[in-house]
Amino acid sequence: MSKPIEEDLSTLSSAKHGLAYLTPNDWALIVDKAIRVRFDKGQSIIQMGKRPNGVYLLLKGTATVQIPSQNTFRAVGPGEICGEMSFLEDAPASANVVADEPVEAYHVDHPTLQGLFELFPHLGSRFYRSLATSLSRRLRDVIAKGLGG
Repeated sequence: MSKPIEEDLSTLSSAKHGLAYLTPNDWALIVDKAIRVRFDKGQSIIQMGKRPNGVYLLLKGTATVQIPSQNTFRAVGPGEICGEMSFLEDAPASANVVADEPVEAYHVDHPTLQGLFELFPHLGSRFYRSLATSLSRRLRDVIAKGLGG
């Protein structure tokens, strides 16, 4: 395995707010099928109302999740995922995600992920458990902010 791929796997598997239940083998399977993409500062990664057709796994740089109607902003960084709500619901994006600085990420499209989950059901189980945990944590953060916490 090449040094850059090893670094990517380390970033993805060690992120505090990443997909916590995925194993090193899971990450290797996903990264093998992913496409590496780059975004310039200010460039849109995900546009509200449009379908991202998959998820983005950030490797380098940070981006802001913007929900204009609620004037809500949240940062995502290396090892974190975006586009997961659209992926889960097979629906258009509910927020904008904009690069705060140059961003490198992996994009994995919906059919590719579904194909991996069919071949490796335990990968799918760990992926969805990780998404559920991540979304629960984000909801708790929103609730805490709403209660003045």
